[in-house]
Amino acid sequence: MQKINREEVLLLRGLDSRLSKDLLPDLQKLRCKVAFQALRFAPPILELGKMLTQRMQSKGPYLALHLRMEKDVWMRTGCLPGLSKEYDGIIHNERRRRPELLTARSTMTYHERKLAGLCPLNAFEVSRLLKAFGAPRSAKIYWAGGQPLGGKEALLPLTREFPHFYGKEDLALPGELEPFANKASFMAAIDYIVSEKSDVFMPSHGGNMGHTIQGLRAYAGHKNYITPNKRHMLPYFLNSSLPEAEFNSIIKELHHESLGQPELRTSKAGRDVTKYLFQNVCATMYIPTRFDSEGFQHDSYIVTDSFIEN
Repeated sequence: MQKINREEVLLLRGLDSRLSKDLLPDLQKLRCKVAFQALRFAPPILELGKMLTQRMQSKGPYLALHLRMEKDVWMRTGCLPGLSKEYDGIIHNERRRRPELLTARSTMTYHERKLAGLCPLNAFEVSRLLKAFGAPRSAKIYWAGGQPLGGKEALLPLTREFPHFYGKEDLALPGELEPFANKASFMAAIDYIVSEKSDVFMPSHGGNMGHTIQGLRAYAGHKNYITPNKRHMLPYFLNSSLPEAEFNSIIKELHHESLGQPELRTSKAGRDVTKYLFQNVCATMYIPTRFDSEGFQHDSYIVTDSFIEN
């Protein structure tokens, strides 16, 4: 009690593993579900996130986009923003000055990376993809992410086609974001809350936030989630002679299995702890069979010894 009074925190070690050993599969599943649903953001973040979500929902059903267009993203991926020669030059020069920032596959050219689907989609590509899916000009869009290289100019291809385009700065009242200024993780948490409650979610590139929302939406009943099939669709983006109607038809066909449907996870990618957070943390592999009214899976599950199998 003396330590509790002094520190206001008491750390209990070892109890979690003792509680989780030798449980029957259904009890293990229940234990993990309770622990998973108990996760919460800090109250100030949660409160503001809920307020911004309500303001977005008041406009009608909305799509959330996670745009990865920040300067450091272009540098780390070895890709170019395609905004102008000036901005491409900025990235080229910075990458030559700091080659250690390039995270992988340094032998590939930008064009090779692009065609391999390793580059984030820019605003023009996201806009064209949404139009191919049939998104109307009146669509309500919330965009999550850090400040893009080029600022508002980088977003013009999207805002021209979809004028109902909002970020957290547009929805927040004066002063509401000030407590979180210059705190990137706090801002990302707010984006996460608004994005997770959207009617449809789509990331422009991979990453922990997009993968985590993908896993959470699967857990919540496979809510709509679009995974851009970049590697297969980009050659069609580069074909300027392709009629728009044919382009749209091809894009829809490429994505008919990339809209958040249940999937059987048999590969190494299926053990991604962020993309399939609940299932993997709970050391349980679920095989989609049937779902109850709340979207939870039943039957046909395999309890594994660990969430990463060899």
